[in-house]
Amino acid sequence: MPEAGERVLCAVSGGLDSMCLLHLLRAWCRERGGTVAAAHFNHRLRETADRDERFVRETCEAWGVPLAVGRGEVRSLAEREGRSLEEAGRSLRYGFLRRTAEELGCTRIYTAHHANDNAETLLFHLIRGTGLKGLAGIPQRQGNVYRPLLETDRRELEAYAARWEIPHIEDETNADPEAASRNFLRLRVMPLLEELNPRAVEHMTRTAGILAREDEALETLAEMESSNAMKRPDGSWAMFTATLESWPRAATERAVLLLMARACGQRRDFTARHVQAVLELRPGGSLSLPHGLLVRREGDCLTFEKTAPLSPGRSAGLGETVSFGDWTVTLAEAPAKGGSYRLFLPPGAPLSVTHWRSGDRMRLPGQRGARTLKRLCAERGIPPWQRDALPVLRVGEAPAAVPGVGIDQEFALRRDEAAVYVTFARKKDKEDGRHEQ
Repeated sequence: MPEAGERVLCAVSGGLDSMCLLHLLRAWCRERGGTVAAAHFNHRLRETADRDERFVRETCEAWGVPLAVGRGEVRSLAEREGRSLEEAGRSLRYGFLRRTAEELGCTRIYTAHHANDNAETLLFHLIRGTGLKGLAGIPQRQGNVYRPLLETDRRELEAYAARWEIPHIEDETNADPEAASRNFLRLRVMPLLEELNPRAVEHMTRTAGILAREDEALETLAEMESSNAMKRPDGSWAMFTATLESWPRAATERAVLLLMARACGQRRDFTARHVQAVLELRPGGSLSLPHGLLVRREGDCLTFEKTAPLSPGRSAGLGETVSFGDWTVTLAEAPAKGGSYRLFLPPGAPLSVTHWRSGDRMRLPGQRGARTLKRLCAERGIPPWQRDALPVLRVGEAPAAVPGVGIDQEFALRRDEAAVYVTFARKKDKEDGRHEQ
């Protein structure tokens, strides 16, 4: 709970839980010379959303609590970024809370998650598949976000609201088990568990607390293990496999996860399956993972590095040199000294330089059929992290030439055709006059 004289922010939806928390914080802060402000976020997902906002405004005014209101287009964000409505709403809501806390000078943000929420979260993570962190439920504290009601169940909150005659409104969708997965858990599954044991929520809350402490201990071990990793001048991380194998498996898996997060700057979207794949890498193997992370096994060492973001495609033309990532691509009527590909390019055809695409196929001169560019690169010993950075010269949508691979038969030079010379050069090799062909 807040310290004496502290200014804090309470997230308020208008429901029973958050109204109880606001009432409690208001009384607590008044006794200790502090201040509580309220923040309400209108998700604009229900017809009654504006009604909720009006209720919170009127109640805060009656209670003498300053209020900040935010609004967001949750549905459009979910569609634009391919998220669920719940994820998009959470992102906008917490962004609003953090901005508001900073603007109002509030040192802490309080939310009204309670024991039943925690039990539902534990179950939700369990059926989706998770590790200790997911089974630990909702953290009691995340940065400056605090949840003081996590060990208080819904019945206690209902009794508190009745004792103090706290007004509140109900989200009508909360009574519909088909409206959301969490509703189904709350309305259908939890009552069955409480029939088996009336103290199910209490015991699940206690279990989540135990697992949270064990998760913290495992994180500490993983930090100790990953401290043996070496940071290279290029920003990548390297660690000897022998060091990883000398620690308990659970700590090693967490250490690998930490190294993945260090290398790419975030931990989100990495799963146990990714960690398992890293630990199963054989010498010479590599993995391309989310957020542009590349993991390689070099002998007895694992390296973790964030690859450069993909360069956008660029248009090209005869007599031009196109810069593309670490490469330059030159189209000319005469060959370069270091060597060039000789092609026939149909007059007026649109030319561009892009990365390879999963559907790309090429038929090289002398071959009977077309094969995927991915397979052609593998046959030439071009690893995935190098393949992903290669420039592909396209005629329309068709791949015509790729450095280290060759040219497509369709664009091979025939008699009485004017040649176009395509030169691929790495920028770091240009000073030496070396080209790829």
